[in-house]
Amino acid sequence: VPACGWVCAGTENKLSSLSDLEQQYRALRKYYENCEVVMGNLEITSIEHNRDLSFLRSIREVTGYVLVALNQFEYLPLENLRIIRGTKLYEERYALAIFLNYRKDGNFGLRELGLKNLTEILNGGVYVGQNKFLCFADTIHWQDIVRNPWASNFTLVPTNGSSGCGRCHKSCTGRCWGPTENHCQTLTKTVCAEQCDGRCYGPYVSDCCHRECAGGCSGPKDTDCFACMNFNDSGACVTQCPQTFVYNPTTFQLEHNHNAKYTYGAFCVKKCPHNFVVDSSSCVRACPSSKMEVEENGIKMCKPCTDICPKACDGIGTGSLVSAQTVDSSNIDKFINCTKINGNLIFLVTGIHGDPYHTIAAINPEKLNIFQTVREITGYLNIQSWPENMTDFRVFSNLVTIGGRALYSGLSLLILKQQGITSLQFQSLKQISAGNIYITDNSNLCYYHTVNWSSLFSTPSQKTVIHRNKKAENCTADGMVCNELCSSDGCWGPGPDQCLSCKRFIRGRTCIDSCNLYDGEFREFANGSVCVECDPQCEKMEENMITCYGPGPDHCTKCFHFKDGPNCVEKCPDGLQGANSFIFKYADEDRECHPCHPNCTQGCRGPASHDCIYYPWTRQSTLPQHARTPLIAAGVIGGLFIIVILGLTFAVYVRRKSIKKKRALRRFLETELVEPLTPSGTAPNQAQLRILKETELKRVKVLGSGAFGTVYKGIWVPEGETVKIPVAIKILNETTGPKANVEFMDEALIMASMDHPHLVRLLGVCLSPTIQLVTQLMPHGCLLDYVHEHKDNIGSQLLLNWCVQIAKGMMYLEERRLVHRDLAARNVLVKSPNHVKITDFGLARLLEGDEKEYNADGGKMPIKWMALECIHYRKFTHQSDVWSYGVTIWELMTFGGKPYDGIPTREIPDLLEKGERLPQPPICTIDVYMVMVKCWMIDADSRPKFKELAAEFSRMARDPQRYLVIQGDDRMKLPSPNDSKFFQNLLDEEDLEDMMDAEEYLVPQAFNIPPPIYTSRTRIDSNRNQFVYRDGGYAGEVPMPYRAPGCIPEAPVAQGATAEIFEDTCCNGTLRKQVATLAKEDSSTQRYSADPTVFIPERVVRGELDEDGYMTPMRDKPKTEYLNPVEENPFVSRRKNGDLQAVDNPEYHNAPNGQPKAEDEYVNEPLYLNTFANTLEKAEYLKNNLPEKAKKAFDNPDYWNHSLPPRSTLQHPDYLQEYSTKYFYKQNGRIRPIVAENPEYLSEFSLKPGTVLPPPPYRHRNTVV
Repeated sequence: VPACGWVCAGTENKLSSLSDLEQQYRALRKYYENCEVVMGNLEITSIEHNRDLSFLRSIREVTGYVLVALNQFEYLPLENLRIIRGTKLYEERYALAIFLNYRKDGNFGLRELGLKNLTEILNGGVYVGQNKFLCFADTIHWQDIVRNPWASNFTLVPTNGSSGCGRCHKSCTGRCWGPTENHCQTLTKTVCAEQCDGRCYGPYVSDCCHRECAGGCSGPKDTDCFACMNFNDSGACVTQCPQTFVYNPTTFQLEHNHNAKYTYGAFCVKKCPHNFVVDSSSCVRACPSSKMEVEENGIKMCKPCTDICPKACDGIGTGSLVSAQTVDSSNIDKFINCTKINGNLIFLVTGIHGDPYHTIAAINPEKLNIFQTVREITGYLNIQSWPENMTDFRVFSNLVTIGGRALYSGLSLLILKQQGITSLQFQSLKQISAGNIYITDNSNLCYYHTVNWSSLFSTPSQKTVIHRNKKAENCTADGMVCNELCSSDGCWGPGPDQCLSCKRFIRGRTCIDSCNLYDGEFREFANGSVCVECDPQCEKMEENMITCYGPGPDHCTKCFHFKDGPNCVEKCPDGLQGANSFIFKYADEDRECHPCHPNCTQGCRGPASHDCIYYPWTRQSTLPQHARTPLIAAGVIGGLFIIVILGLTFAVYVRRKSIKKKRALRRFLETELVEPLTPSGTAPNQAQLRILKETELKRVKVLGSGAFGTVYKGIWVPEGETVKIPVAIKILNETTGPKANVEFMDEALIMASMDHPHLVRLLGVCLSPTIQLVTQLMPHGCLLDYVHEHKDNIGSQLLLNWCVQIAKGMMYLEERRLVHRDLAARNVLVKSPNHVKITDFGLARLLEGDEKEYNADGGKMPIKWMALECIHYRKFTHQSDVWSYGVTIWELMTFGGKPYDGIPTREIPDLLEKGERLPQPPICTIDVYMVMVKCWMIDADSRPKFKELAAEFSRMARDPQRYLVIQGDDRMKLPSPNDSKFFQNLLDEEDLEDMMDAEEYLVPQAFNIPPPIYTSRTRIDSNRNQFVYRDGGYAGEVPMPYRAPGCIPEAPVAQGATAEIFEDTCCNGTLRKQVATLAKEDSSTQRYSADPTVFIPERVVRGELDEDGYMTPMRDKPKTEYLNPVEENPFVSRRKNGDLQAVDNPEYHNAPNGQPKAEDEYVNEPLYLNTFANTLEKAEYLKNNLPEKAKKAFDNPDYWNHSLPPRSTLQHPDYLQEYSTKYFYKQNGRIRPIVAENPEYLSEFSLKPGTVLPPPPYRHRNTVV
């Protein structure tokens, strides 16, 4: 029912319709005739071909969706419809849905859409399909009509379904709603100038519509709009309606606005419709849960509840039951103790008798008694099915109001085809605020014809449709008539309690002949025609005498207990709070209450002062003399008793304290030891924490900030030394509390305990007033920004290397039982283009020995990187990190793409549960994408382990172009380190002449080795370019030491093919794999393999092979999986032995049979692929200068000859340092030289005759010697 003549309520029936098509059409016409604004959904369904729909031409605006389906008419006459707001969407997608509008067995069907003025759909998409005869719909430029860009994904309009379709008029430029020139589409968005931020009425800048306009305009003002974006205030489009209160800048007060209006849909109105409720400055269908509905001055308003609010529940199709279609056994318990239904109650056959398709059982009829507490339904009551053994609707005996704020095809009460119902029995129903009544085809229903329905209606436009029920004369013949005490308004059923109104008197809800004025167990008085019981304090009088003559205790003829003034009370006031003091009264012989003497402060027995009542604790000065003596005696005795009790308590306390001291001394003397009951078996954490002084740190600039602290670029100058080490300093904010300090130190504990090449290293902690964490400075920033900045220069090899390195770092964390919880590309830092490190342990948590998962408390979480179990249950495991790893790899493969871009975070859980995942990046083959998809399995146990991921990406990295397809991949150059904007920003403020890398400084000192002798090569020359480029060129030519050809022992050739991996520093950061075979083998096996993934059979070496096919340095020692890749240190200038002999020199190729020939080719492999193998520079060509006895397997240091040549240089490309040493190292009784299984952590040494290499601690600490 409209609030005014041109506004009407919409429907929400979707594809359901009345069984009678004639009634379906009449309901549609009655509902929308003369309607201009539909407050809800416009649903046109099941209309036959010969129906007159011209009444739809008046509709200009629909706030919900428009549904046109299952019809047979040819033309849709919505010619004046300009805007569809889409506040509700059909199937949660479409604001306009037109489908299945034709008759299968004939030529009737929709042929034209008369939507020639439709120019705006604010929310939702368009679906036009399966219309056999429809023409011209595919010519419409729907993107000009749909506002939201995402809605274009839901715009599905196929080509013309009929071959008989004509063409648009030539003046329409190919876009039209029909064949004539009057049917051209009007474009109001795509033809606008770029300066227009909305719609326009011409192509020029001056033709822009006002920003509050929707659907176009006729001029630039807010009154020229065809429709309003937000609210329509008397023809002007405004952002908000005039508020109830406005601020007066003169009086500095909020004052009532006499021009205030309420928001009603998209309109500003002076008064809300009678079936709506006022909440603040809006017209709403129902009050929120914290408020209750009250009526003030004839206006229903939402007011805060003073105590517990009446229980309001969601109806069918709203709130928590938005997807429900009927009351059934699965949702009926939600209505327990509900007094108000915000929405509708619908009873269909699938609810009452069960729904086998959805495995929903039938309702137990006894359960329907739940609705006896319901007093109001704000929507409609639809009963199309009811239990066969119930003959009435007495479960709604307390229902007072049907609001009709939402209607079913214009109906607020629908009772259809209930053959077992004999009476309605809505005995408390007093009002039907909106909507019509439809009671039809109930063959046994009586009493309906006696009800005066107009007495229940709120507006004269409400009507009833009641027919085909049991005839009135048959009901009378069967004795089914109203009770004689009912008035002419009728009744709901048999008995005096079913009357709409009473002929004489009413008690409660039952009509009676007379009230119990003079007799009866309970006496009453007559308040008009209503009998009201007397107050309980009234004494029941004898017969023929009135007990009371009004409500309340002040209208009693005689009091049952006492009388205090005009009121009957149970007892006289005794200590009640008065205006200035407490009130005490006593009762006289007539049981009337009188005040006590003013000196009586605790009650009295009479009017005099000596009648006062006193208590022992009363103050003496306030008592008369005769009352003081006994109180003094009682006080003395009580005081002595308290003193005795206190003395005994003190003695017991001293005694117990003495006993405790003796027991503690006995335990100390006996040195009692308690053995642990449940040893955990966990190894002790022996990580070292370095405490730095604040004077050693210098902050340079801010790198970033967060909720708990700020990160600075800084310099660490160790006390007593002259070196400068670039570091990152994380400082806790001064405003944070103790909890933040604890979390900050927990992060320091985790970082100090982790030691891996691909985890950011904690250098130390400064315990200044604001705690500072000092970590390595990663000069190239985070990996997310790095790949985005260098996306045109990053090839497949580098991407797969990064995938392996991140997996290795996470595999280390998994073995240390640490869950990261925030793995993302933004939390991976770039030390060099070949070396990345995982950081940000702020969310990381260590698992105890028996824990399998970690349950987090509240706080912000990176939802788009988290697994589904983390979002729902905050349950974090190593397998949830695997999910985040998959998203991180997706970020790399899209060169910094945003996961689920454009999708709100709150929609991510539903998206994942439906099975949607991130799309396949364009450069990824199906092999790489399937690895990502495995990481995103719902079942955590089905996801791969990090060890498997590392192995899988290592396999792919051997043949990168097979798995990643990047245009120009062969010509990709590794990004130069100094190209990074982040790194340039690091260098622009500080003179880095004496800078030294943190790891270069820490590795020697961590094992008590004397400080290194720093040379010019360990510093950064600020006047030179300190980076080595991929093409082999060097900046800053510094002479490098010459390497003697015979300084390193060779590896013997085994009986079979051997594969040795060497680093060739002349190949600019690549590896060469060399295969040496026996002379008797086929020459085809004497070539280098062009495919790094080719399996080399019978690989006989002294070491062992790991799962990736790489050689482990020592057979008798544990293998390590955490060796650093060869990288470039941006803080140290170096060369890579460019002056040494190349492997392919003529002498090398003239070697005896079994050595590689001149035609052999080299295979360049990325540096990281040598992580598990021994790396030596050109060890093969050095064989000729070694004695025979020195030819042992180079991989195994147990076979080394200790008589080394005079000069030997071990080259470490990352931490290049020179030492001159004479130190010896003994282990297990033997003198052992430095091993070479990890040359990436070895420094350069200059050896003299008779000296032994420094001890193994110069290697990475994870390498077992």
